[in-house]
Amino acid sequence: MTPALFLALVAAGALGAVARAWVGASVLRRWPRRGLGTLVVNLTGAFLLGLWAGLPQVPVGWLEVAGTGFLGAFTTFSTWMLEATAAWRAGSRGSVAAGLVATLVAGVASAALGFALGRAWG
Repeated sequence: MTPALFLALVAAGALGAVARAWVGASVLRRWPRRGLGTLVVNLTGAFLLGLWAGLPQVPVGWLEVAGTGFLGAFTTFSTWMLEATAAWRAGSRGSVAAGLVATLVAGVASAALGFALGRAWG
């Protein structure tokens, strides 16, 4: 990895983290439901990563910058698991298990849709 690519990765990560905080807070202000901001961020990130990966002309280094840097910081597996654990401990075990499975399926579907659109577009 070149120094320029490394700096781009760091900058993209910083921007992704700020974008995640902004999008998550915006969703919660509009629809104050626990976990919804995280869900929107993670599904959007999965779609965008699929789209970016599906584009045939994207150089590998820039795929790392956008995918690992920006989208890696934008999406949030740890927050998703923390919210699921808190709901599990509160006794919502059935809905937590269903929500985890549904989110995984929706995430894979979002990435696949993004990838297919990227291929079609590129």
